[in-house]
Amino acid sequence: MAGIASYGAYIPKYRLTKETVGWGFPGEKAVANFDEDSITMAVAAGADCLGGMDRSRVDGLIFATTTSPYAEQQGAATIAEALDLRHDIFTTDITNVLRAGTSAIRAAADAVKSRSAKNVLVVAADQRMAPPKSGADRTMGDGAAALLISSSKGLAQIDGFHSTSEHMLDVWRSADDAFIHSGEDRFIADEGYHRILKEAVNGLLEKQGLKPADVARVAYASTDPRRHADMARHLGLAPEQVQDPLYGRVGSTGTAFPLMLLVGALEQAAPGDRIVVVGYGDGADAIIFQATDALAKKPARRGISGHLDSRDTIADYDQMLQWRQLLAKEPARRPPPQPMSVQAAYRDRDQNLRLYGMKCSACGRVQYPPQRVCTFCRSKDEAVPWRLADRRGEIFTYSMDYVGGTPDVPLVIAVINFEGGGRMLVMLTDRKVDEVRIGLPVEMTFRSLGTFSEGIHNYYWKAMPLREGAPSTA
Repeated sequence: MAGIASYGAYIPKYRLTKETVGWGFPGEKAVANFDEDSITMAVAAGADCLGGMDRSRVDGLIFATTTSPYAEQQGAATIAEALDLRHDIFTTDITNVLRAGTSAIRAAADAVKSRSAKNVLVVAADQRMAPPKSGADRTMGDGAAALLISSSKGLAQIDGFHSTSEHMLDVWRSADDAFIHSGEDRFIADEGYHRILKEAVNGLLEKQGLKPADVARVAYASTDPRRHADMARHLGLAPEQVQDPLYGRVGSTGTAFPLMLLVGALEQAAPGDRIVVVGYGDGADAIIFQATDALAKKPARRGISGHLDSRDTIADYDQMLQWRQLLAKEPARRPPPQPMSVQAAYRDRDQNLRLYGMKCSACGRVQYPPQRVCTFCRSKDEAVPWRLADRRGEIFTYSMDYVGGTPDVPLVIAVINFEGGGRMLVMLTDRKVDEVRIGLPVEMTFRSLGTFSEGIHNYYWKAMPLREGAPSTA
């Protein structure tokens, strides 16, 4: 037996909209900030999924993406550190194909069914790029989803799978390509997408002895609104059975897309509803879930609904191009940063990736970064680790740097006080300059500080103004 014990999602705050200068398109799509990538978005979705849960129960983590920041370096290991999971878990990446998210669900379900694990976290995220202002650029968005696959029924039990594998050059990207490529539209639609996805869904329903009318919701991959609507007709689905694909609000989010639609379906489902999710790419994966009575009391998650309306418009399309390093920007008027020490990064991974400070056992004060001697009572070696990543805070003081070379001028540096104690000097991201003030409520977010010349991605925690939506704390 296997099922979904919890779910979560992440949609970046920034959107290209009809108000964006130079965009020239009536719809909108979600765009990751300059300091976000598939790993940071996966961490955000995973934190949403695990909010309020005992993270020591997670036995494995599978990361699905086609846009891992590294060609050789496991993203799942970084995500597990940032989510503060145990060290004795299995982690793996599933990549290079758009149905990696649904394949990851199947791998996680096989793990819990075989009893090699009880709880496996599946996180899927993508930040794909298409040529600027192309048709694909208008329909692709950034986002992430997370599912905790458990050995119990949970919120929705997994009733069955059906997969197909077929070599199909419809959408591809070579190792040296920045943008995706695609073949002739009619060929890849008729000979590929429509036929392959329909075969997978029909094969699944036949195995289960079901008809399309027996399914409450179908969440399936697609590349644009027209193909998504055509697929509904091919499957014989009524409009109310088709899960909202979020075109015009988020866009197609690659490997995360069917999983994000599944999260949206779970937010709306009632106990007993059957939900089919389908991933597509070099074949297809079709999975059927049935909502349990536990779904009647849905967990407090931001999920899809909590992120959709928490948004800001990117003022100028050129700003997004600078975020993606597709448009030259004036360099910083200061010396370049020193090379990163991989030894120091390893030594300090608990304070930098897991964001652990210390709580003095003698006086009870919280401090960051951790140190042997308490700065308040001077007791030595009498402290316990204290995680700050899941705690909210407020700005104590701040400054703005207009010559720091950040893609988002000015660079806002803030001192924040955490709820429950502790103080930290951090960068502020996802902010509007006119809203920054002393006392502004903030939450922590895992972000990239940049990439060094050796190709090392430097991850750390920043603060951001508290986003609207359901709470997402652990």
